[in-house]
Amino acid sequence: MSSPRPRRRHLTGPLAAAVAVGALALGLGVLGTAPASAHGISSVVYADIAEGAEPGHLDVELQLEYDLFVVSAADSEQVDPLFQDGTEAWEYGDAAEQATTLDAYADTALAYVVDRFRVSSGGEVCALVPDGEYDITEQQGVPYAILSLDAECTEGEGEITVTSSLFPDDELYVQGTETILSYDLAGGSGSAVIDADNPEFSVGQSTGVRLWEFFVLGAEHLLFGVDHILFLLALIAGSRRLREIVLAATAFTIAHSITFILAALQVFTLPAAVIEPIIALSIAIVAAWPLVRLRRRRGDATEEETAPRGPLGMDRGGWIRLAIVFAFGLIHGMGFASALGIDEPWSWSLLWSLLVFNVGIEAVQVAIILVVFPLLALLRRRSPRAALWVAAIVSAGVAVFGLVWFVQRIFGWE
Repeated sequence: MSSPRPRRRHLTGPLAAAVAVGALALGLGVLGTAPASAHGISSVVYADIAEGAEPGHLDVELQLEYDLFVVSAADSEQVDPLFQDGTEAWEYGDAAEQATTLDAYADTALAYVVDRFRVSSGGEVCALVPDGEYDITEQQGVPYAILSLDAECTEGEGEITVTSSLFPDDELYVQGTETILSYDLAGGSGSAVIDADNPEFSVGQSTGVRLWEFFVLGAEHLLFGVDHILFLLALIAGSRRLREIVLAATAFTIAHSITFILAALQVFTLPAAVIEPIIALSIAIVAAWPLVRLRRRRGDATEEETAPRGPLGMDRGGWIRLAIVFAFGLIHGMGFASALGIDEPWSWSLLWSLLVFNVGIEAVQVAIILVVFPLLALLRRRSPRAALWVAAIVSAGVAVFGLVWFVQRIFGWE
């Protein structure tokens, strides 16, 4: 009779639990609890305001999530045909038909907008008049309606103030809508964030206030971005030493900072249809890495890795993992940038806004690491086997969610 193989048995519990959790995650994902897109806040409105060709006129362009715009406008103005026709066009995914539908109900759509979006000059509300037909674009793979308006301001020399309450929480369709405002006016140029807590922005608003709003927006984007949170948890679960998570987080930060700035400034970017599936795949790969390491070790939870150490105390496997994290960080940076949808030309004001947005992202990332990693390290010291279970279960669950999201985003499933 052959002798027992204890090292295999030591890993059976964690790996079996990991498989079970992975199966549960897959079931939940198939049932629709894992969203096809898990970025940031529930909806973002993009607003651009610039000086018009004539004195006292401003050019205003709004980009609004198409299906949300249709549902909200139809419900607010009690126009059921808009809901029926607009929903049908959205289900078919025909951009031309979507634009035609909005043009057919232009008065209804405009009534919804002007009740919730105002431009004022010197305290006087500017009259908003349509300037051309609707067009359709995409933001993060989601159809957006483009509405061009001419703002006629009787107080042409007054300070410009923008107020937005589009898609408010009380409509019950979304929660926490943000309006990303880009402006190029006589009183200044730059970007700002408008939300329920800060529904009004004046061009004369202090730089500190504007930058703080971008910091909060960046923090919220990571904090409520489920896929980025899972990616970070996968990094933590797969790091046995503080050095490993510090190097991994640094590589990820440097990588996504590079592409974040380049993409937000429109220097280089990729379509959302490419970015979003790769982000999902990156979650699965990074989360599966520690499971592969466990499988190869076939040892107990107290076994220390004895592979020769290279530069910075990292072996070959560690450096490969670091390279993978850096590569995927480049893609995540473009995902972060797409949340802003900024397409204005380069400017110092814009650059500072982007950098502060990025700092907000990093602040939440560091906070999560400081909370989660010490707890996991303490568990490894006191109960190595329990820590192995936790790492395996977390890694498997995150990996399967990443795979589910990858399939959903490839095929465009909600």
